[in-house]
Amino acid sequence: MNKLLFKTRLFLLDLDGTVYLGETPIGGMPETLSRLRAMGKKLVFVTNNSSKTEREYREKLVRVGLFDGRDGVYTSGMAAIETLKAHYAGAKVYLVGTAAVAEEFRAAGIVLDGDDPDVCVLAYDTELTFPKIRRLDYFLRKGVPFLATHPDDVCPTPDGSMPDVGSFLAMFERSSKRTPDLVIGKPFSAMAEGLAAKFGVPAHEMCMVGDRMHTDIRFANNNGMKSVLVLSGETTAESMKRFPDKPDLVLGDFNEILR
Repeated sequence: MNKLLFKTRLFLLDLDGTVYLGETPIGGMPETLSRLRAMGKKLVFVTNNSSKTEREYREKLVRVGLFDGRDGVYTSGMAAIETLKAHYAGAKVYLVGTAAVAEEFRAAGIVLDGDDPDVCVLAYDTELTFPKIRRLDYFLRKGVPFLATHPDDVCPTPDGSMPDVGSFLAMFERSSKRTPDLVIGKPFSAMAEGLAAKFGVPAHEMCMVGDRMHTDIRFANNNGMKSVLVLSGETTAESMKRFPDKPDLVLGDFNEILR
């Protein structure tokens, strides 16, 4: 544990199940994060959930007492913006996403076009309507390049799971016979490349901390990062054995990193 802590410059922290549950920090998380900052560690809160903006996540993290001005937030939606700038510069984009996320894209200089796009992006649209579904399906059947922000089938909530982007992708695969040309979020490399570019830290000096084997731990394994699995969320000591992925460290919760 001490070796991993010493060698990590940047901790990538998943959100629900890792640093909080709903609106409640896990254990003494505010103090744990404060101590890591005092040690010179950079903290970035990383989520595949592209239904909310960076600002909305910052507001929640402030509200639950976990955010500091030195910290960062990085969503798969933000990674999608950087991917568009790098590989589709100046392209017109048909975005299926919430109104707030659409505004975040526009503010970043992405041109949104629902009539004649050069590329389509499917985010986690919790405001999804049938006209949006039909429009995206039309563009996909025309062969327009297709990006998805992340692959998660479901999004956990206090009331149970909700369909997420992975479930939407299954629908579009049936209707348009298309799968994404690129999936951006964890566990894929576009998210890792975006993080390295934005925060200036190489992957081998990052540590991904999360409660999901197939996204968080696989993300680290796929991209040359260290990893910490926490058993405070989705994964249990028994269920982790069903995955081929191997974390560098398993903790009951992330507060144990300093014990």
